[in-house]
Amino acid sequence: MNHSNLKIRARDERILVIDDDPGIGECIQCMLRVAGYDSVFVTSGSEGLSRAQNEAFDLVVSDLRLPDLSGIDVIRALRESNQDTPVILMTSYSSIESAIEALRTGATDYIIKPFNNDDFLYSVERALGEQRMRKENAMLKRSLKRVYSSRRIIGESEGIRRVLDMIRRVAASDANVLIEGESGTGKELVAQAIHYASPRADGPFVPINCGAIPADLLESELFGHAKGAYTGAVAASEGLIREASGGTLFLDEISELALNLQVKLLRVLQERQVRPLGSKHTYAADVRFVAASNRDLKQAMEQGLFRADLYYRLNVITIHVPPLRERGRDVEILAQHFIEEHSRRLGKRITGMSEAMRDFLYSYHWPGNVRELENLIERSVILAEGSVLSLQDPPALIGAAKSHAPGEGCGFLDRPLPVEEYMKEVVRRYQDTHTEMELAAMLGIGRKALWVRRRRWGLFRSGDPRRERRGGTNSQRPAP
Repeated sequence: MNHSNLKIRARDERILVIDDDPGIGECIQCMLRVAGYDSVFVTSGSEGLSRAQNEAFDLVVSDLRLPDLSGIDVIRALRESNQDTPVILMTSYSSIESAIEALRTGATDYIIKPFNNDDFLYSVERALGEQRMRKENAMLKRSLKRVYSSRRIIGESEGIRRVLDMIRRVAASDANVLIEGESGTGKELVAQAIHYASPRADGPFVPINCGAIPADLLESELFGHAKGAYTGAVAASEGLIREASGGTLFLDEISELALNLQVKLLRVLQERQVRPLGSKHTYAADVRFVAASNRDLKQAMEQGLFRADLYYRLNVITIHVPPLRERGRDVEILAQHFIEEHSRRLGKRITGMSEAMRDFLYSYHWPGNVRELENLIERSVILAEGSVLSLQDPPALIGAAKSHAPGEGCGFLDRPLPVEEYMKEVVRRYQDTHTEMELAAMLGIGRKALWVRRRRWGLFRSGDPRRERRGGTNSQRPAP
């Protein structure tokens, strides 16, 4: 192919040339310099590999056959050290087998000597162009992830502003982070936001729930195992710590980690090396550790359930995620966000919620936090028939409040009440603004059952003669 008209613009990319023939190497270096590239020339594979691993190069051009290391050996060593620098291999020995092996190993291109200068420069420009595109895509992906992960933490409360500020401040470091908060508050979202705002954003984010896997399986899952390490280990596994290399390992429910595994994890944190189960070899653990717990780890430590040395090793930075009941207006902001999200996903046109439902959101104490709120809104959107969510849309809504045992906090009330009293307060509060059907749906009962309860409680609507005869029984109804 003739590329004689190809114009190579001057670039600031840096290219490493490896060839044991000084004449060829210097000729290539001169060609690259004239084309506007900065280049370095070495005559051995070992020196080239050392410089490629310790200096910044945008491209490596290497002879396939070198006295000490082959060009394929150079590629393998670079890939094993997680370097994605493109490599063009040159050879005087043309064969289909060597070309296939080179490309399978990870070579970007394969050139036969002697080559046309324009063909060579075209191959160089193509390899560098693909590398530039990969870098630009990675930057865009990282930027989108940063925006996406931070935007998923929704709210305006002081507690959430503190969380976002801490994420911003700790992301740039490699310090271990401990995230505390009740179940369902969004601790994993915080861990993701830290990861995607950090220099490790291009690496993997690997989550594991320490309480969801039996202890005997968790050891292998975390640390990996050698082939034959135990019955059924028919193949080696690198484990999640090594899988997270270059990125972040998120240890959710760290308080559930067995004491013997706490010892192994502590060793990894201290030595930055991991030894798979049944293996004699250790591997580098280039990982940032972010842990989370919905339990009080200090208390667990005092009870002998959690190692003090591991606690202090993990607890370099602590971020507390507040429960939803302490986040004020965030409950409405989150609800509206979930309404829009699930309406769009389900193809429905729901624009908001009724006043009664909004009152309920503010009054309910949300033991399941944001996760419970999202589940409730999703159910409501699925069952909704109009464009505005109301309390009649999710019968499970009030069912959630009714499910509390007597004596626990119930819905919008400031004091604990048995279920029957709770239902009475719902009717007292909403009977003048809701239909019988809506009230029955709110309580999760039929209209006839509601009528029976009304008579028993002496609660009637405004204008009902029975209400007047009773001397304004409803006059003590609290203001909405």
